[in-house]
Amino acid sequence: MLLNLVRIALRRPYTFVVLALVLLILGPLAAMRTPTDIFPEIKMPVIAVAWQYTGLPPDQMAGRISTLFQRSLTTTVNDIEHIEANTYPGVSVVKIFFQPGVDIAVANAQVTAIAQAVVKQMPAGVTPPLVINYNAATVPILQVALSGKGLSEQQLFDLGLNTVRTPLVTVPGAAIPLPYGGKQRQVQIDVKPDALQARGLSAQDIANALASQNILTPVGTQKIGELEYTIQLNSAPSAIEDLNRLPIKVVNGTTILMQDVANVHDGNAPQTNVVHVDGGRSVLMSVLKNGSASTLAIVDGVRAKLAEMKAGLPDALKVVAINDQSVFVRAAVKGVATEGAIAALLTSIMILLFLGSWRSTVIIAVSIPLSILGSIIALAATGETLNLMTLGGLALAVGILVDDATVTIENINWHLEQGKAVEPSILDGAQQIVAPALVSLLCICIVFIPMFFLEGVAGFLFVPMAKAVVFALVCSFILSRTLVPTMANWLLRAHNPSEEHHQLPSNPLARFQRGFEARFEGIRGRYHGMLDGAIKRRKAFLIGFFAVVLASFALVPFLGSNFFPSVDSGQVLIHARVPVGTRIEETAARFARIEAAIRRVIPNREIATMVDNIGMPASSINVTYNNTGVMGSQDGDFQIALGEEHAPTAEYVRKLRDVLPREFPDTTFSFPPADIVSQILNFGSPAPIDVQVRGRDLEGDYRYAQQLLKRIRAIPGVADARIQQSNRAPTFNVDIDRTQSQLLGLTTRDVTNSMVVNLAGSSQVAPTYWLNPATGVTYPIVMQTPQSDIDSLSALSALPVGNGSSAGAATLGGIARFTRSSGSALVSQYNVAPMVQIHATTQDRDLGSVAADIRKVLADTQADLPKGATVEMLGQVRTMERAFSGLLFGLLGAIGLIYLLIVVNFQSWTDPAVIVAALPAALAGIVWMLFATHTTLSVPALTGAIMCMGVATANSVLVISFARERLLELGDAAAAALEAGFVRFRPVLMTALAMIIGMLPMALGLGEGGEQNAPLGRAVIGGLVFSTFATLVFVPVVFSLVHGRQRRAADAGLPPQAGVSTPSGALPSGALPSGVTAHVN
Repeated sequence: MLLNLVRIALRRPYTFVVLALVLLILGPLAAMRTPTDIFPEIKMPVIAVAWQYTGLPPDQMAGRISTLFQRSLTTTVNDIEHIEANTYPGVSVVKIFFQPGVDIAVANAQVTAIAQAVVKQMPAGVTPPLVINYNAATVPILQVALSGKGLSEQQLFDLGLNTVRTPLVTVPGAAIPLPYGGKQRQVQIDVKPDALQARGLSAQDIANALASQNILTPVGTQKIGELEYTIQLNSAPSAIEDLNRLPIKVVNGTTILMQDVANVHDGNAPQTNVVHVDGGRSVLMSVLKNGSASTLAIVDGVRAKLAEMKAGLPDALKVVAINDQSVFVRAAVKGVATEGAIAALLTSIMILLFLGSWRSTVIIAVSIPLSILGSIIALAATGETLNLMTLGGLALAVGILVDDATVTIENINWHLEQGKAVEPSILDGAQQIVAPALVSLLCICIVFIPMFFLEGVAGFLFVPMAKAVVFALVCSFILSRTLVPTMANWLLRAHNPSEEHHQLPSNPLARFQRGFEARFEGIRGRYHGMLDGAIKRRKAFLIGFFAVVLASFALVPFLGSNFFPSVDSGQVLIHARVPVGTRIEETAARFARIEAAIRRVIPNREIATMVDNIGMPASSINVTYNNTGVMGSQDGDFQIALGEEHAPTAEYVRKLRDVLPREFPDTTFSFPPADIVSQILNFGSPAPIDVQVRGRDLEGDYRYAQQLLKRIRAIPGVADARIQQSNRAPTFNVDIDRTQSQLLGLTTRDVTNSMVVNLAGSSQVAPTYWLNPATGVTYPIVMQTPQSDIDSLSALSALPVGNGSSAGAATLGGIARFTRSSGSALVSQYNVAPMVQIHATTQDRDLGSVAADIRKVLADTQADLPKGATVEMLGQVRTMERAFSGLLFGLLGAIGLIYLLIVVNFQSWTDPAVIVAALPAALAGIVWMLFATHTTLSVPALTGAIMCMGVATANSVLVISFARERLLELGDAAAAALEAGFVRFRPVLMTALAMIIGMLPMALGLGEGGEQNAPLGRAVIGGLVFSTFATLVFVPVVFSLVHGRQRRAADAGLPPQAGVSTPSGALPSGALPSGVTAHVN
């Protein structure tokens, strides 16, 4: 069938020229329309549910809301893998992780349904939660900073929320939480406790008056004569000044108005979140990537929207896009594409050097981009994106793509040298190589099959890469049977042997090539002598070979292991936690001093932007998306974007880790992942190492965690080790004397309502709203005593407490006593069980070695665990170990599949075993290359190892197939092996050099984000260098040994082993060119 395809190509050449043109048109179109991103879409099904109940402490929030909801989830929601929950003051975020392959729409419906049902069992006033689809790639890709001379923080927040944010959320794929920083606008009723007490009132009286005087109910219409009138009642004040004149109560015939006991004004909620951009107060909006939309498309869409809305914004408002991750993504993608283009150019030059014919080189060079474009079309058709993984796969394939066309052209040229016409030469050449070429294609493609069975993050990352390589190889194979013969028929000419061998070529390139050929033949002659010596001294050679290979594996423990290489994206993220319970104003002052210290380490000229984000954001949505470990007003983050000309980011991080803790000893510093790559791979965690202590005895868990933390900090290479949770949040316990309060006609409800209104505000228990008629925006009306008025314990004791019905009001200090204590600042749970987490990262040491040492510490302290508690290490460590396990099994599976394929092709068990026996040499080469370049073992490196298996096998098949044929003709295994090595030296070397040269740009990792795929290129180069030696020396030696014994057994009258018959696809005797005719690769 494949030979008929060649005949069709020769009979109908324009058909395949048109198909090539279609590839040239559709390929770029597919590339432009396909989303471009840093990674493939990681479809880990997660739903986040955010509950909010203003003012409720974390312990109460966890017990009465979060835990109740988590237990309810297990009744009606299917396919839950595990549940994580973090409960902050007034906010609880529950993340539900589902089994792979779950229908997320059904899961959404089930979660929403149970959330609506369980809300009835929760404290009064709890509103249904926000249900958010969460994703590993939901990370900030752009930030929009709002500032302006003469604009207050309240105005900035209001403009950001109601004017700027709304149009931006229409950009496809953009998720934009509420603004960070600024002050949330609301109609503020500042209660005057002294005035209330003087008039015998309590805050509850004001709440009752507000509820009865601000009624939002339609009263209907009135028909009079021919018209129907809409009745508008002033039941809800339309101006803030009208609220000041609301009557509250009549006391002794005197009407007490709102303005007598409170001040109503256009104000803001107490600020819990402060943002500075380059030292100035600002409001910040984060644009997050959501779903499969392209990072580049989202950023471009947001920038276009900002430009579009600029004319309608106030002149004083300054809107600036900062921390643009698309710059890194664009540069990284461009870098990989450039690496592929350079690889194609270098490979073409190498082919030109070997072939010495520009016509042949043009034919081969044309097939490379067409194969790439065909792969891009197939990737787009299967829903993949263009990213570092798929583009890396295409760059990886460049070296192999050359082979199909090269083999075809070489065979055609050899037949032309025999004096044949062009068309017969094309047909005869195609007939010779069709079966070996197919086996070669299958050998390389089959190694990627195990990747399709990888689970979790590794599967989402590497299946697209495997698809890219396989699609490109299949396209190359098809083109070598269609377009290449068509172009060869037009461009190649019949040879004149007498002219070629007796005339000195006038073409400088031809003269250079002839000189190269002469030198190459000299190298091949020396190789012949070396192989002859190895075959004669088989035992010594094999012992030495296996000794070197086995000794190479002794280097593996010194390599270290990381999930992915670190990338210098020019960004630094610092998380700082001052003593727990520090108020936001004090935290902001401390952060100003910390910023000054940072600027002393990093010169101002190298800082493009510095943003600090202090405290808890106002919305639970923002808390859900936070991935740095913020848990209260004592926490904050510095985001530093370095300029283009900056020193290595890792050096600044190292200096800051040393300087900041010394200057601020009571502050805990950590450096969460700053770049988009690490944030995605950490899957929302603030550190790659996450040690979780889970158990019902929370106090015991904290004690064990403190003990564990000391041991972990002593491990070399551990940095930023800290406990995420805290049980030291300062607390006042207010114990009501119920008997005393009853004597005063007060209940616990009355006391609670009075305290809520005074301290937390009335927004949670008695929400009311005011509509701004000028803008159509609704704002909450919140009654609260100004925090500045309650600045001491005596002021708290003097708060009036009443129920709005009984005359007079007691004070809080008269019916309750106060005691100091501490409570939880954050309650974390894993599958409902409380947990304490130790987060840590690495510095100057690989993740695998650090994780191994931490496991030893966990084993040593197992006896100290509280009863019933468990300790586990999660985070990027577990993801890495699962990926390594999957890829190592994939490597073994690939070797097994290759062996079975060659058995089918050769109809032999022994010769495939000879080929597979050479594969450890490729692994040894990978180990040496990684060791020599100080590259840790990583997922990309393991992928390169799997790729090497296919290429090394295909080269060995080339040698063995010819050796088997020569054995049948000569009857001497040693002579057959020697001739096979000598004849196949050129094609094997060409294949290896094409792949090595193709991988050089990737291995150097010079472009932006080039560190990501550099281990892959280095692994392929190291593996190919060693496997090429094994193919050209070890394989012939072992072949001569195995078949020599079989021949001696036959001479002795014993039945020979099966498998010496002519293999499927073996070339006929005498039909082999001296160099590369049966080149399998």
